[in-house]
Amino acid sequence: MTATVPHGTRPRGRASIAARTLRTDRWWLQPLLTVTVLVLFIVYSTVRAFENAHYYADPYLSPFYSPCLATNCEGSTFPEFIPGTSFISPALYILLVPLGFRLTCYYYRKAYYRSFWLSPPACAVAEPHATYSGETRFPLLFQNLHRYFFYAGLVYNVILTYDALHSFWARDDGFGMGLGTLILLVNATLLWMYSLTCHSCRHVIGGRLTHFSKHPVRYKLWTLVSKYNTKHMQLAWVSLIFVAFTDFYVRLLATGAFQDPRFF
Repeated sequence: MTATVPHGTRPRGRASIAARTLRTDRWWLQPLLTVTVLVLFIVYSTVRAFENAHYYADPYLSPFYSPCLATNCEGSTFPEFIPGTSFISPALYILLVPLGFRLTCYYYRKAYYRSFWLSPPACAVAEPHATYSGETRFPLLFQNLHRYFFYAGLVYNVILTYDALHSFWARDDGFGMGLGTLILLVNATLLWMYSLTCHSCRHVIGGRLTHFSKHPVRYKLWTLVSKYNTKHMQLAWVSLIFVAFTDFYVRLLATGAFQDPRFF
């Protein structure tokens, strides 16, 4: 039965405010920083992907070019079976997985929705769009593939971890460690931390369970992932910046601009 609303008590709707927001703080700063960092990363990674050079400095392979499976690869530690040419960079075969994972990441969605599309640019700030369809239409329907990119990203992390460990013994003068080895290890660790604190990882571990008491191991893992899930935003940015730094370091070594310090 539908209750009758007494005359004079019907809600009047939203208040008519001409201003876009009543906030007086610098709410625009965070979207601006997000746009700046993401654009810089996109420009840098695009230039490096099409440069198709200076991605290997024995024994270090840039994460932008690993796993290098094209037949024109340099320094690959995996079988090369993708036909390679001089004008197609091997990085173009590789960056699809990490790009898809980050592009569909729950945190990054919030980041670029607010910064690039202003939807909305900040809390309590009106957005310029008249309509909203969510992620139910193309191209945002693509966001539903996030879990599959998560699985593929784990394989990518395993490969980068192997590259870091491989650099210990893949030297002409035998076993050793340089600054590049440490950088590769830190990069792989950050990518693991970013991946394992992902919302999809949390759901894979503890989702679809009716009673946690019947799954004590999964409950402990879910609790651990949930704890560090609160750091997912910070890990997203740190891992993004550090993977670019790792590639830049390998490029410095490959061009001879810098000599890798040797620890032992």
